Order: sequence, then C-alpha cells, then structure tokens
Amino acid sequence: MCEVEEDYNGLECKQEKIPVPTLNRKCMKCKEGTAVLIIRVSDAFCRSCFKEYFIHKFRAMLGKNRVIFPQEKVLLAVSGGAASCSMLSQVIEGLSRDAPKKLRFMPGIIYIDDGGACGRSQEERQRSIDQLKSIFTQTGFPYFIVPLEQVFALPTSVLVPVTSDPDLSNPSYKHAVDQYIREEQKLTEEDPASAVTRLSVEDSAYSPEHKLALESLFSSLKTLTAKEDMLHTLRQHLILHVARENSFSKVMMGENCSRLAVKLLSNIALGRGAALASDTGFSDPRFGDVVIVRPMRDYSSKEIAAYCRMFHVPSVFIPGLDTKAQDKASIQRLTETFVTNLQAEFPSTVSTIYRTSEKLHTVKPSESQAAEPASKCLLCVCALDTDVDKASAFHATLVSEQLSQIKLQDVSHDALRCVETQCCGTGGCSSNRFPAHQDLKTLLCYSCRLTIKDMESVDTLPAYIMTEAERRRKRSLMKMEISEYLLEDGD
Repeated sequence: MCEVEEDYNGLECKQEKIPVPTLNRKCMKCKEGTAVLIIRVSDAFCRSCFKEYFIHKFRAMLGKNRVIFPQEKVLLAVSGGAASCSMLSQVIEGLSRDAPKKLRFMPGIIYIDDGGACGRSQEERQRSIDQLKSIFTQTGFPYFIVPLEQVFALPTSVLVPVTSDPDLSNPSYKHAVDQYIREEQKLTEEDPASAVTRLSVEDSAYSPEHKLALESLFSSLKTLTAKEDMLHTLRQHLILHVARENSFSKVMMGENCSRLAVKLLSNIALGRGAALASDTGFSDPRFGDVVIVRPMRDYSSKEIAAYCRMFHVPSVFIPGLDTKAQDKASIQRLTETFVTNLQAEFPSTVSTIYRTSEKLHTVKPSESQAAEPASKCLLCVCALDTDVDKASAFHATLVSEQLSQIKLQDVSHDALRCVETQCCGTGGCSSNRFPAHQDLKTLLCYSCRLTIKDMESVDTLPAYIMTEAERRRKRSLMKMEISEYLLEDGD
C-alpha cells in the first residue's frame, strides 16, 4: 500500500484528482461556443446547441413512434409545472411557420383544478387559474379549465372502454401527411384567414353540493397513498371525458423520465405490476378511442428545469397533496425521496430505471376480452389481474380477509356456511352483512382494491362509478343465469 510521504523511485504517490468542470469549457457539439450547461459528465452544451438538442429530442420522439397523425386533435394536459409547460412551448415551437419539421396536429389545452382535493382556498385556486389563463391565451389554442368537482357530474360512459376502429381514409402515415399538405395549400389559396385557429374557452363551474361531495370523498380515504391514487384516477376520468366530448383522439401528458422512474417503482409497491407498460410507456391505449402519449419521457427533470430557466418558459407552481409532506407520508413520496437521493450519489439511477420501463410490454387480450367491459378494472380501466388460480398467493389473501372479517364480526356457523355458498338468504348472508366494499372489489384490479380498502365508506364515490358497478353486477348475474345456454369460444 502507498503511504503518506513514501517515495517509489523518487516519485511521490499522490491521490488522483477528478477534473472539475471549468467555466471556459467548449460545447461538445459545435466545438466553438462556450458551454453554459453540463447535462451529464461529458455533455456540455452552449445556449444555441442546447435549444436545438431539446427541440430535436421532442420531434424525434413523435417522429419515431408515429402515433399522432396529421389533422388529429390532440389535447395537452397542462398542470402548470415545468414539464407540462415546456411541452406546451415545444408544441408552439413546432407549429410555427419557420419550423424545419412542422407539427401537423390541432392542439387544445386542458387544466384540471384539483384544489378542492388538496385543501386550497377559493382565492388561491382563482389566483392560479388567472395565471394559467394568461399563459393559455397567448398560445391561441382552445383551452379547458375544469375543476375536479366535475367528476360528480360525469356520465357512466366514461368507464366504458371504446374500441377504436381504424380510419379507412388514412391507411398510412405517409398518405395522411400528403393529404394534410394538399388540404392546407387549398385553404391558404382560398382564404388565408380560415386556417387560423379560433380561440374557444370553457371554464366549468361547480355547485356547492359537488364541493362537499369531493371533500367527503377525500376525507373518507385514510392514507395519503390512497388519496394520491384516487386523485390520479379521477383526474384521468375528467381528461378522458373532455377529450371525448370535444373529439380529441390523443392526450399528451408531460411526464418526464425522472417522474416515470419514480412512478414505476411506486406502482410496483402499490401492486400495479401488470399495468406498468401502460402507465409508463410512450402510448397508453387502454381507453380505446383516446390514446395517452408521453412525448416528454426522454427528458430528465434537470434538462427541463434548465430549459425553462434559460429560455424563460412560464410556469405556475401549484401545491399538491404531497407538498411539504414528510418522506414517509405515502408510498409515492417515499419512493420519490429514495430515487432522488440515489440519483444524487449515482447519476445513472434514473436512466437505468427508465430504460427498464422501455422493455415492458402489455399482453394483448383476446377479442372477446377486449370487447367485454367486465374484463377491465372499474377505476383505472386496465385489464383485471385478479383472475388467478386457487393455489396463488392472491387467492390465499382473499381467504384470509374473509376469515378475518368473519372473526371480527362474530358470525355464527350458519353465516359462515352462507358465505361459503354465496347464497342470498337472510340472517348472516354476505350480501346483507358486507357493504358495497365486497361487491365493488370483484370489479377492481389488485391495486385499486387496496385503494378502496383504505376508504371508510364507498358511498362517497361519484355516482357514475357506483352506477357502472351496479350495471356490471347485474350483467354478471344475468350471464350466470343463462350460462348453460351459451356457447363456448371453441364451439
């Protein structure tokens, strides 16, 4: 071993020093400009090269996947944060006349005001809305500001996945591009003003009853983990409803790779392993007619923060459920703290987790399962992962829950036999003894069952969820009654 002040052949053994980045470092791309930003250890960019790199990354993500066709209506889900606002700026940049690879879709903006679930006052909510309105108005895109209380006025059709039929008029992406160019030239020659996007604003109001119902719903959830999961689900339902009502076929989310890395690990802890490909992939086709895309999934939070600061992208900070919460307040919060601290010590942590999510794929269901709404979860609309054998660990968990409920409620032997046979008699029958929890759980995936389990009462759920649950329950009973007259798939 080398020791202090020990000589070897006249040479002193010195500890090797890691080179510290200097201010006069050159850009790695143009080799001429002075670097103003170091993304990774060897990736130093000047101002102009970093902007070109950021824009190219966004266009390359859309061009590589080719999910968004020309003339499609795309809804941009903007939360006010840096990621979604930088996504909005990239769309504005791509739709400009001098863009080298111009975007050809028709955008709209939606903001879900979830201040009622987060305990914000009406003055704070209105202040944030006014700030976002000033940003949205400058874009010239149609925008929708929808309060979360509107979930109590949604129709039941939100939870019914719609099968998207292929558009025969656009059989290929290249054909759709050519058709778009011809129609755009025709509009410009006839009437240039007709090609300008008109501004339309929808600012939904909510009633005091809906406000009280939302407060009652989130007060019945006992843990912050369940509250965050329920908030994400209700927000998705609102975005889906607005997209369908206004003929938007795609929804853009501003989730970056840092956020998706945290989401992947937290979803595994929440029991959503079967839906990881849909929750973290570039496209999420679970709803059928409306596809969710994530064009910002290649950006790190550091890149987005640097871009917003350097090029003055406006954003609005809006407190959420986990703002100023402790590290162990929820599974999502704990996972975020773990990944962030690990990323500070090992810079390749987020990229490793993110690259793992790219290799995940969802098993395609059969045609009969895809056409049957009962094969989808009632809340997250993902494929049910609870149809397993009796020898599985999930079935053992269900049996343990039933036995613990029977022991806690001090049920007699006749009631126990009633539970085993699933009859509809009186006395200790399960249909009278268990509230809607038991009936609702059969329609949910494993993760959503855990969320409902943390609720004090399912009666606080919005009416469209309970109505769809009752409809599926009746349909299942009817199918059981006529099962002997039905033909199997093989027949």
